Parts: sequence; structure tokens; C-alpha cells
Amino acid sequence: MENIIVLVILALVVGAAVAYLVKAKRNGAKCIGCPSGGNCPSSGKIKKKKLEGRVIGRKTLKIAGMTCSHCVMSVTKRLNQIDGVSAEVKLSNGSAVVSYDREIDDKVLKDALEAIGYRVTSIS
Repeated sequence: MENIIVLVILALVVGAAVAYLVKAKRNGAKCIGCPSGGNCPSSGKIKKKKLEGRVIGRKTLKIAGMTCSHCVMSVTKRLNQIDGVSAEVKLSNGSAVVSYDREIDDKVLKDALEAIGYRVTSIS
């Protein structure tokens, strides 16, 4: 009897989860469970920003707090808003490679990401 009760409860939980996922997808959610509530600002690949001048250097930022593709899009968008910076962000290793065509102070990069809730642990 206890096994039947456990199975019924398990079936209800799985059914509720499936219903939630179906409803979220019907409402246009792109990444279910992310901090934005599944409403990422864009879908698919992020278009790489083209710099005005030639690349004079690159910096690698280690970033704490990225958990999903929405985070990657937010970090990429924020870094690309800085004049002279083009960023490529990877969730798998929690980093961003920043190419720049003019000198960019590390503090500018760090402050930009900390303003949106991420923590830069190192810049090299």
C-alpha cells in the first residue's frame, strides 16, 4: 500500500513538472529556470561585436555567478557596451576573453560586471 502511495505522489510531481515545462514553452520561454524567468533577451548565438580599430590586446576575466545561457548573454552584452571592447563569454569555464582596440583599465571591466551582479575573480 505504501508503494502505491509513493508511486501516486511521484506521478503527480512528474506530471506537474511536465505541465510547467509545456506551459512555459507555450508562453515563449527560451531557457526555463534561469534568473530572468525564462525570458532571455535573445535566442541563439550572440553576434560578435566588430571593433573599430585593430586588436591591440586581449584579457581573460574569470567570472563568478554565471549559471545559464542568460548569464552569458547578459555578461556579453554588458562588456560589448564598453567602447573599444569585444567579448566572447564561455559558461563552461566561467570566463570571458575580451579583445580591445584601445587601452581599457581592468577596473572598468570589473565595475561593469559587478554592476549587474557578477563577481570578477581575476583578470589576466
